Amino acid sequence: MSSRRQFFQRAAGAAGALMIPARVPGANDRIRIGIIGPGARGMNLVQQAIECPNTEFAAFADVFTKRLEAGKKVAPAAKTYLDYRYLLEDRSIDAVIIATPQHLHCEHFCAALDAGKQVYQEKTMAFTVEHAKLMRAAYKKAGKRTVQIGHQDCSTGHVADAAAFLASGHMGKITNILATEYRNTPPNRPQWSRQVTRDMTAENIVWKSFLGDAPPHEFEAQRYINWRFYWDCAGANFYENMCYQLAFWYKVMNLKVPTTISAVGGLYLWQDGREVPDTVNVAMDHGDLLFAWNSGFGNNLPGDSEQVLGTHGSILRSSRIRYVPQKVNRPDGVEVAGKEPEGDRNGHMQNFLDCIRSGKEPNCPVELGYRVAITCRMAVESYRSGRTLHWDPVKEVVV
Repeated sequence: MSSRRQFFQRAAGAAGALMIPARVPGANDRIRIGIIGPGARGMNLVQQAIECPNTEFAAFADVFTKRLEAGKKVAPAAKTYLDYRYLLEDRSIDAVIIATPQHLHCEHFCAALDAGKQVYQEKTMAFTVEHAKLMRAAYKKAGKRTVQIGHQDCSTGHVADAAAFLASGHMGKITNILATEYRNTPPNRPQWSRQVTRDMTAENIVWKSFLGDAPPHEFEAQRYINWRFYWDCAGANFYENMCYQLAFWYKVMNLKVPTTISAVGGLYLWQDGREVPDTVNVAMDHGDLLFAWNSGFGNNLPGDSEQVLGTHGSILRSSRIRYVPQKVNRPDGVEVAGKEPEGDRNGHMQNFLDCIRSGKEPNCPVELGYRVAITCRMAVESYRSGRTLHWDPVKEVVV
């Protein structure tokens, strides 16, 4: 395994990545995969990739030595790196999963494309509007490359069912989408909270690499393991869960970035040093349709659901999806349940790998991830500034 001393010795002479043509595996070729950021979520994605046929997990890159050791237990033959650039230099690696904290997505995404890799980018795609534009430009510059953004709902059977309900002509005029994302946990288990362990020290964590282009900060184990608590690294529940629900309906209904966004809320429950809110309400105006999203961590009764409301019918989506008529305008209408299976947990990863081999567009491409990322960032900025934000679709700027 790479030691911290070896990391700094090699990093001192490391050169920037060059644009390298990507190898395109054939239909029967084994795809060699590496990951940048094998934390809790990252290791879930590693397991999904391993379970897909004809794959080999070849490398792990992380700033924390313990996570490299954990990776070796899952894939003993894999190489490990404290500096992700050395993973990218390995020409034998076809694809890279990026599951780092959100403020690092742009750096790792652009470097992976420059190095000729196919990329699975965990959600939310970009941390800021500027990052989103840089990532989109890097994707276009890379040419024919498979990039999947990790909004897994885009690979479920709900997509086909929702599209069928919308195409049926039985919805009428759609004016609202109402979405909820509510959770609850015991008092001793705050949402997102991770325990600081004794081995989370400056000797075991490459702190400068973790910070990336975030504002300078002295080493702090709490800030490292609970990065979701801090605005420097995270986008709150807008980036954690709102993004999933946006991505699904942005895909099915081809919704663009909203013209205006207004977000309110606060820290009403968890007083544990976090900066991000635990309860929020977001209103997104899409021109002739209002998308409202409500979320909280103090009660799970509203659950995780969406309701698409039309004058002649509604689409209700949670663990299942169904169409319900509005009898006032469609008295003879009947309720219709979705026909397609929801899909297995590996479906989104399998779609990524299939598209590497076929050259087809994946279920959640960069363009969709871009729209979702911009919307999520606007929600963050609206909440933090306390004002309504507007999007100029021509100049692609927040005004």
